Amino acid sequence: MIAVIDYGVGNLFSLCRSLEAIGQQPVVTGDPVLLRQADKLFLPGVGAFADAVEKLRQTGLDEVICQEAAKGKPILGICLGMQLLFEESFEFGHWKGLGLIPGKVVPMEGVVPAAYKIPHIGWNALHTPQGATHPLLASVPDEACVYFVHSFYAADCEEAVIATTEYGAVLTAAVAKGNVMGCQFHPEKSGEVGLSILKTFCEGSW
Repeated sequence: MIAVIDYGVGNLFSLCRSLEAIGQQPVVTGDPVLLRQADKLFLPGVGAFADAVEKLRQTGLDEVICQEAAKGKPILGICLGMQLLFEESFEFGHWKGLGLIPGKVVPMEGVVPAAYKIPHIGWNALHTPQGATHPLLASVPDEACVYFVHSFYAADCEEAVIATTEYGAVLTAAVAKGNVMGCQFHPEKSGEVGLSILKTFCEGSW
């Protein structure tokens, strides 16, 4: 069973439709029992880091996610969901994340040139380390374009980075630490490339 974590943050419709398009029957739930029964978990998210992490903690889902990750269950965070996987965020304050991946979330402002619009919205190419492509991106050709919407990005996480993108500066696009993975971009909005990533995650052994 593939489960999409529902904690009141994010539009889950497009992710579920994309999963259905690759032959999955996702269960959207905030029930800890079902999440523990699932084979793989998706952690989506849009909006503010502080609101999202607070909702996870209010529902106790932060503990469920961390416990399942510790057991080796594959987890894929998307956009804000990826950022929640990190130790901390400096999005309009200082907030503690789930701590599943070392690193922090910081503003793009002051990092990308002033002429570049923030938030970063649109299609950008993925760059993967030569000779070290992570299995999650095995089906993705280098320079393939995916869809981003974000104003903050993951930093100080070099050991976990499996793909970057360039938007006036090199930004983290995807990360992985063992069974915990994350995409800053939206695979569910990234056409065939995104579907291939979702398919790889759902069908892969991690």
